Amino acid sequence: MMTIILMSSLTEADEIEKLENKKAAYEALAQRAIQKADLIQERIDSISEYKRVLDEEADVAIAEFNERQAALDETLKRIADNENTLKSLQQEYNQKHAQLSKRVRDIYIHGQISYLDLIFGSKDFDDFLTRMDLLRRLIKQDCDLVQSILQNQTDVKSIISQLESDRAAQTELVEKAERAKEVKLSKVEKQQELINKMQSDKEIYNQQYDELMAASQQIAVLIYQSKYKYTAAGAGGMVWPIAGTITSQFGWRTHPIFGDRRFHSGIDIGGDYGMEIHAAKAGIVTHAGWISGYGNTVMIEHGGGIVTLYGHNQSLDVNVGQQVLQGQVIAHCGSTGNATGPHCHFEVRLNGEPVSPYEYIMQN
Repeated sequence: MMTIILMSSLTEADEIEKLENKKAAYEALAQRAIQKADLIQERIDSISEYKRVLDEEADVAIAEFNERQAALDETLKRIADNENTLKSLQQEYNQKHAQLSKRVRDIYIHGQISYLDLIFGSKDFDDFLTRMDLLRRLIKQDCDLVQSILQNQTDVKSIISQLESDRAAQTELVEKAERAKEVKLSKVEKQQELINKMQSDKEIYNQQYDELMAASQQIAVLIYQSKYKYTAAGAGGMVWPIAGTITSQFGWRTHPIFGDRRFHSGIDIGGDYGMEIHAAKAGIVTHAGWISGYGNTVMIEHGGGIVTLYGHNQSLDVNVGQQVLQGQVIAHCGSTGNATGPHCHFEVRLNGEPVSPYEYIMQN
């Protein structure tokens, strides 16, 4: 009989040892995965800093290109304006030149106006001088106007020539600035692609870590179940606060809302809105109210430095200072605070520090 008991004990010990070895192996693999993720994050941080410098250089290149393009646009506008001015001057020149040509042609056809014609056509000598002066002034005015128009044309053509020279130089500068801008933007894009790929790789390792740690937690449950298989309760003699499936284990996890890695200080037990939440053990209520993140929360002190916490409740049925019995209804299940659905977040704290609830709660 003793031999049978001994063999049973050894078998149980071997089972626990195998489970513990398996758990340790998962955790070792998880640690390697998270180390790789951390190394990738270091590279991402380094590349991100380099990309920040490239972003600044790209901004400078874009600003220079915009400045060069604006200068070229202004030059093109001035060229267009001066070409329009030149067209107007050409039309004015054609009109004045036609008038002068007509006057000269008339003089040629009718012959030179002689002094005798002017004398006999004049009333007196003063009238003669006046007519001569008017004729001389009219011809000179026409000639001066034509010369002025020709000079304006020359000036405008000179301006256009200079602007064309400026346009050629500015076009080259714009093309150079555009090439520099494209080079910088290409470098920025390549660095961003590298960062995106590395972030994807990091997520893969984070996922591996989560999966391995989840497997470790599942084995931890098996170990606890094996250890307490022949006992009615855990070390704390606590009962389950609600009947449901464990949706999140005690320990490190990826937060379901915020997405970062956080230590989960209790276990989440799935439930439905309004389900009764029971005191895991008799004690005195030390808190019954809202706690940021936990929502509507009840905390019960059980003596010996042990406190249990029940979070995310829809409503509370107890008050601070109230004595409660083991199994007594203290709240109703909900999803207040930071929760994605109705459940009971159950914690056990020893001298203020969270410990695994499995060490205190009765095993099924």
